[in-house]
Amino acid sequence: MKEITILSGKGGAGKTSIAAALASLAENAVFCDNDVDAADLHLILKPEIHETHQFDSGSLAIINQDECSNCGICIKACRFEAISTNTDGFPEVTPFQCEGCRLCERLCPVDAIQISQNLNNNWYVSETRFGTMVHAKMGPGEENSGKLVTRIREKASELAREKKARYVINDGPPGIGCTAISSITGTNAVLLVIEPTISGLHDAKRLVELVNSFGVPIFALINKFDINAEFTQTVENYLEEANIPLIGKIPFSELFVESMLAEKSLIEYVPNHPISLNLKTIWEKISNN
Repeated sequence: MKEITILSGKGGAGKTSIAAALASLAENAVFCDNDVDAADLHLILKPEIHETHQFDSGSLAIINQDECSNCGICIKACRFEAISTNTDGFPEVTPFQCEGCRLCERLCPVDAIQISQNLNNNWYVSETRFGTMVHAKMGPGEENSGKLVTRIREKASELAREKKARYVINDGPPGIGCTAISSITGTNAVLLVIEPTISGLHDAKRLVELVNSFGVPIFALINKFDINAEFTQTVENYLEEANIPLIGKIPFSELFVESMLAEKSLIEYVPNHPISLNLKTIWEKISNN
């Protein structure tokens, strides 16, 4: 089994469109959407959910105002300024600022503060027209997204072994944060999707540095290469200097938007279009390496 993670240094590079296209080409594969904070692969693959699991994203302090003595200790002690006085004159926790450190709970002299587990997140095992998919949904501002990526990747690998799948294909998150780190750890290869812009190359370089620290092989694809031919050459020069194989270049095309609106991968939408044929070649290169 080979695990391939598709990443980009920034959002909007076309990573998910590429991931959906490769999903429609891969035979005997399990798919995993690692972009748990803003998942969108399901918009194209239209999964039918078979299993739903809750995920604990952290702790939240809750103050019982009936027991509170209004001593103010918790307000003074909270370094995150998550506790303030409400209109009734009692301390109240602001959920989006609370880090769940439990200091207020320990300091409260009347035990009026309790810590609850935050379960406003779910992960799913689903079936799609291309195969099994593992994905998740986190609420706004929730924590531990990196831990959630690790959990769904573990499940995807488990299912791949059970089904004797040849591949696990991860649609990774943009950037170099916790979710990206969790997406890279233990994967067999990274497909780096780059757009030929100053910010695109800058963020790609940061991501390459991160991936290299894990010793994971990198392959690159330049998406929308024809929007700036001169800068595309700059990107190609960087990839050559960094010894990163460039396995394909995709032109800008409104077909990607059209296919997404039709809830199809580009391969399904225009199977014989030159871009689709190009993507088939790209898949052959990365799957055979």
